[in-house]
Amino acid sequence: MNKYFYSLGLMSGTSGDGVDASVIYSDGYEEYKVILDKYFKYDKNIYEKIHNIKSQINNPKDLDKYSDDLKEIEREITLFHSKAILEISKDLSENIDIISFHGQTIFHDASIKLSKQLGDGKLLSQLIKKTIIYNFRENDLNHGGQGAPLTPIFHNLLANKLKIKPATFLNLGGIANVTKINEDNSFFASDIGPGMCLIDEWIRTNSNYQYDDGVIGKSGNINKLILEQALDNLEQENKTKFKENLYKFKKPVSFDTKDFSVAFVRGLSLKDGAATLTEYTVKNIVSSLNFLKLQKDNIVLCGGGRKNKFLIDCLKRHNISLKFVDEYGIDGDFIESQAFAYLGIRSYLRLPISFPKTTGVNKPCLGGDIIKN
Repeated sequence: MNKYFYSLGLMSGTSGDGVDASVIYSDGYEEYKVILDKYFKYDKNIYEKIHNIKSQINNPKDLDKYSDDLKEIEREITLFHSKAILEISKDLSENIDIISFHGQTIFHDASIKLSKQLGDGKLLSQLIKKTIIYNFRENDLNHGGQGAPLTPIFHNLLANKLKIKPATFLNLGGIANVTKINEDNSFFASDIGPGMCLIDEWIRTNSNYQYDDGVIGKSGNINKLILEQALDNLEQENKTKFKENLYKFKKPVSFDTKDFSVAFVRGLSLKDGAATLTEYTVKNIVSSLNFLKLQKDNIVLCGGGRKNKFLIDCLKRHNISLKFVDEYGIDGDFIESQAFAYLGIRSYLRLPISFPKTTGVNKPCLGGDIIKN
């Protein structure tokens, strides 16, 4: 009989606005139960520090250049997580066995095998006195993988639990990614381009808001000339950076938010920029779904982008059949934190968390550094 664990997954996405936390009870195989989901919003100081430092990190040399600042922010982020864990522990009658600590991604470039998340696993272990699992991406990168996306094995678990195979999961986080799950439990996954990162950046840097739920974008006008030029440029870039692997060789790819820029809409009003960036994002998603022959699938929608009503309406106008994961009784705000709680258990049991068809790794790959207490 498999052993079950209470695992706490802590995930801070590219929006950098806070920490999603989920406690699950699982054997790391085919069973899991959600015990608790909770969101912890970063205070203004941490939020601004994260986005300020991210704007300055454009290459590996910048990681060295700003190392002191990064260490300071990493400590603050780790302390924030420790307080969240203590608060969660007070709400639970169960004892947490494993803490899966993703951290805050600050830089990602699979081509040089580097993905940097801010979060000190050793310090967190000292503070919490629990088994901590962190640094989930490095081993995959070192074995020929992209280091992302890592959630497909959890998507497969969901598809089995919900009895919805075959299924295609479309995750609209900062970066958009897809997981296609077949009847025989085989699956393919890849990043496909910008999710909410461009829209969020535009709103964050041009207003007092942190994101657009669709109201701002819908109230603007799409600048069709700028959009077409940007899509043409994206097509040319994709031929070398993206589609060379995904389109030609059907190999997974991964992206950093820095792979995309809002520069082409600078000079537009807040509303028109949001409208144009939303359509740009939608066009790229639709193009990728078409190429991967997923456009006619019943697509399960996850990620914060599902709350942008304008973006979702634009997707539907392309005859994309979407069903929110929430409609299956799963809280779509906590898919990734639940996923990392699950990955933490698999890492602890020394079970693979990434696969040749999900990250392009050479063979099924272990992940996560384990600090036992």
